[in-house]
Amino acid sequence: MKILVAIKRVVDYNVRVQVKPDGSGVATDGVKMSINPFDEIAVEEALRIKEQGKADEVVVVTIGGDESQQQLRTAMAMGADRAILVNTDQAVQPLQAAQVLLKVIEKEQPGLVITGKQAIDDDNNQTPQMLATLWNRPQATFVSEIEFTDKGLQATREVDAGLETIEVALPAVISTDLRLNQPRFVKLPDIMKAKKKPLETLAIDELAPQRSGHRIKATQYEPPQPRQKGVMVESVDELVTMLKDKGLLS
Repeated sequence: MKILVAIKRVVDYNVRVQVKPDGSGVATDGVKMSINPFDEIAVEEALRIKEQGKADEVVVVTIGGDESQQQLRTAMAMGADRAILVNTDQAVQPLQAAQVLLKVIEKEQPGLVITGKQAIDDDNNQTPQMLATLWNRPQATFVSEIEFTDKGLQATREVDAGLETIEVALPAVISTDLRLNQPRFVKLPDIMKAKKKPLETLAIDELAPQRSGHRIKATQYEPPQPRQKGVMVESVDELVTMLKDKGLLS
């Protein structure tokens, strides 16, 4: 079985994001970029499935500019066998991303597709669901545990009320949650080996024509308002009095 993993290049989660002075977007010049954390978990899970003997090949794919090769090489340093870059210099929204990934699926014919549940830059949480719908295959989102069965795989999902366990037939789309695994540490020898692994580049127009306009457009970016300084009280009675004075207690 072949596993296809979709990843995205984002500002590293340890970086404090800064808005550009003109409010036109997020400042990325000189900023560390990494694999989206949820996607890194997806890569790790695919590698573990392969190491268990349940898959033969792990292929990573991303949609972005030439700079995204760095994240693909990181995924291959983790252990992925090869990578595909769908090259574009334009921002891609969830529906188009799903359409592009569908074309890659038709080309690669994977038995399982794994993605992160969402990207930390836009938090849309839409692409996996759209991809499963376009592909007309089952989906299991927000997955925190996977177990293969005779009928496909059993997935434990994190939902508002707790945990939900479902069974899906393969091929299927899985989106990962934080508690699924802990991604491995990439060692220097693995980084060197990754440079020799195949990385295929495709033009996005070969798969899905880019739209001339965006359905959703961000017009202004603003940093969050600074938090007000906290107030220390000496006793519960003082706290109750203060809350009453503010009209928060009657």
